[in-house]
Amino acid sequence: MPELPEVETIKRQLENKIIGKKIKDVEVRYAKLLNLPEKDFIKQVSGSKIVALKRRAKLLIWQLSNDKNLVFHLKMAGQVIWAGKNPELARYTYVIFTLSDSNKVFFNDKRKFGWVKFLNNQDLEKLLLSYGHKPLDKNFTWQDLKEILNKKKRIRIKPLLMDQTLLAGVGNIYAQEACFCAGILPERKAGDIVDEDIKKLYDCLKKVLLDSIKHHGTSADAYVDAMGNKGSFEARLKVYGREGEKCYRCGGIVKKMRLGGRGTYFCPKCQA
Repeated sequence: MPELPEVETIKRQLENKIIGKKIKDVEVRYAKLLNLPEKDFIKQVSGSKIVALKRRAKLLIWQLSNDKNLVFHLKMAGQVIWAGKNPELARYTYVIFTLSDSNKVFFNDKRKFGWVKFLNNQDLEKLLLSYGHKPLDKNFTWQDLKEILNKKKRIRIKPLLMDQTLLAGVGNIYAQEACFCAGILPERKAGDIVDEDIKKLYDCLKKVLLDSIKHHGTSADAYVDAMGNKGSFEARLKVYGREGEKCYRCGGIVKKMRLGGRGTYFCPKCQA
């Protein structure tokens, strides 16, 4: 699933291409991805000007004129693609936005789990209130992370980091990578982590997320950036997907466990 770095990458790439443009036309090829009936969705969106792009957690938000918003959630395999003026449709291209300069943006989703919602400002605000701290916000401190852990002492650290109501935007990949970076076993309970390790985890979480953004994300599953290119952070992953390989830090063997129903990679020698 695309996480914070992947969605942030797409947002940054699209900003210079679509802000200030009007949405001239919308074609819907699979209406179940929408929150409104197809005709209503097209009527509400068509003619609106794109005035800003935002990201909250794993959501990509197109802020439109007249207090309107388009909100994209990519879920497992969604893609938002800058397609240009004469694009070839993919078999799983389900929503096509044609802009005032005749360029097109595709919403693709081979698994059909993602969605595109039209929301007014009030409904968008209600949605965003369900999300927790922004891990890359300058006002988010290690003490804030400590407070989260203290409130959920019995929860294991990796599922806690993935809880969007507590910490927004972190998913399966980056929770594992942050735990490895900090030397913390993903199955440790939050209440067992001391201040020194909380500080390490805080620093590692920011470091891993920022480094992934720098490299345009991790192309696990179907993720590609807005230009249709794979991210290059996969080559920098330390544990995720590396079961049976040597640990970069200690030379031990990376192992895999099931935690919270998800495959979880770790080094039993480096992480405690």
